[in-house]
Amino acid sequence: MLALALARPLLRARDLSQQALPTIVLSRLVASGKLERLARGVYALPGRAMSQHRSLAEVALRVPKGVVCLLSALRVHGIGTHAPFEVWLGIGHHAPIPRLDQPKIRSVRMSGAAFTGGIDRLDVDGVQVPVFNAAKTVADCFKYRNKIGLDVALEALRDGWTQKKFTMDEVWHYASIDRVSNVMRPYLESLTT
Repeated sequence: MLALALARPLLRARDLSQQALPTIVLSRLVASGKLERLARGVYALPGRAMSQHRSLAEVALRVPKGVVCLLSALRVHGIGTHAPFEVWLGIGHHAPIPRLDQPKIRSVRMSGAAFTGGIDRLDVDGVQVPVFNAAKTVADCFKYRNKIGLDVALEALRDGWTQKKFTMDEVWHYASIDRVSNVMRPYLESLTT
């Protein structure tokens, strides 16, 4: 079991079941100090260096059908100046709202192509974390401007464009999917003129 923990920076109880190992050993390893319980069902070796996006990996393990979005995705892509204190997570229209104590989650309901399009897989501490790409994230910021603020959306558009994180065609594609192309048109035109 410790060899498995060495191979994977974040370990789930489910991973042990897949390897035909008894999960009771997890409790014994935590009690002896050889393993650390980070959250419900998530374990790691004590003192192991973790990346700056470890909370995203924990959320991806505990909410496997969610996608990191909005302010958290902006942070992953290095766009803007906002550092969210909670993980923004896109969930399906009929999915139950995830309730986690740590890390805090702010969920946003999405459906159809707005939920399935533009997803990149980011490797964080050995966990594949689904994150919306930069162009999709900027379009989402305009779609959910009432939740995060128009100033955040405008900053994301300007900053992402100057850093060449996306092309206008990519942003326009996702703006059409999110049905905010009319809202974004004047801002996109101001950047290109």
